[in-house]
Amino acid sequence: MDNHNANLDQPELSVPKTILLGLQHLLAMYAGDILIPLLVGAALHFSPAQMTYLVSTDIFMCGVATLLQIRRTPWTGIALPVVLGSAVEYLTPMINVGNHLGWAYMYGGIISAGIFIFLISGLFANLRRFFPPVVTGSLITLIGFTLIPVAFQNLGGGDSTAKNFGAPINLILGFTTALITILINIYGRGFLKRVSVLVGIVAGTLLAMLAGQLNFATVGQAHWVQIPHLFYFAAPKFEWSSILTMLLAAVACMIESTGVYFALADITKRELTKDDLKRGYRSEGIAAILGGLFNTFPYSTFSQNVGIVQLSGIKKLRPIYYSAVMLLIIGLIPKFGAIATLIPTSVLGGSMLVMFGMVGSEGIKMLAKVPMTTDNLLIMAISIGLGLGVTTQPALFQHLPETIQTILSNGMVVGSTAALVLNILLNHGKNDEPQHD
Repeated sequence: MDNHNANLDQPELSVPKTILLGLQHLLAMYAGDILIPLLVGAALHFSPAQMTYLVSTDIFMCGVATLLQIRRTPWTGIALPVVLGSAVEYLTPMINVGNHLGWAYMYGGIISAGIFIFLISGLFANLRRFFPPVVTGSLITLIGFTLIPVAFQNLGGGDSTAKNFGAPINLILGFTTALITILINIYGRGFLKRVSVLVGIVAGTLLAMLAGQLNFATVGQAHWVQIPHLFYFAAPKFEWSSILTMLLAAVACMIESTGVYFALADITKRELTKDDLKRGYRSEGIAAILGGLFNTFPYSTFSQNVGIVQLSGIKKLRPIYYSAVMLLIIGLIPKFGAIATLIPTSVLGGSMLVMFGMVGSEGIKMLAKVPMTTDNLLIMAISIGLGLGVTTQPALFQHLPETIQTILSNGMVVGSTAALVLNILLNHGKNDEPQHD
């Protein structure tokens, strides 16, 4: 075993306990992941049969992408406890390209983005010096807090335009799930505390079942087996504007992944090298290429799982391997996936509220170690302020071209870019050392 994994291999847990930890990681990312195929499929008018393929194969590819990232090879794998899922940064570009130019150009753009990520992995890793604690801390704080609105949207039922959004039953289920998760973290002991998110989700789902909120029809309608196929919907075609749009999303995705890498490195007490970052980016590049070839999506590191690692205290890779294998199985057997979709959106929203808050808190913990000079305070204030601002008011840019809207309405991209630029302008040559006002 290489020394990069050594500090993650804590004393061994039993197989059942490890499986439960893996299931917790899977459920944390599941809602966010199946949301992408559901949104893209609906926007591109996929048939029910096409949607079944899309969701199942997407879940299968999540497992493949996760294995690529956690298994260290000479070329790939950052070997941190991460789960990969469909990257939300690509959502609007995919829908725009798919609707205006066709599915084939959408998949061509995805493959191009994967090749681009793979090729610039070394260059991007060399930018590590531009990510001192004041930048990474602001970035991780933003990852958590820009996701809080997503948690609340899910908590209300998922669709804020629906008549039943914020219905009492949704609020009861969501806040009960959050409360159970919090109480287990306060009063739970041993392994129970480590699976607090999973217990909260199960309890919330059981409560929903007692309230008659679950519809089991989808399980009966789902297929038993679904095998991924190359070019299932369309063979890729390439066109410069669709490729450029995807490349912009790819850069945004790499910036967010960088923040997640550093957050997990901080939690697991591991020093990340340029080589580690290069392997991490390459894995995501290959995952995006595979997504294009199998007509699914680009894949990136899910920030939700930072909260799980923080809450469970388990920093080993073994639960992630179990999680990846479970994703592969669910992807091949759609009936399993249909069972997981029974979890009410509001229940997932309640668990997300706790997890995303923990991610934001991890960023604040990192910022607490930064010298509180005027320059550093400005970097934190402006980057976090801009990131949260565009997240809560994306309509601010509605009169600008769609491509620019896609970039400027992403709080992570705007906030992290601001942090990077301000750090270069204010701290250049100071090496993040304490400065005197």
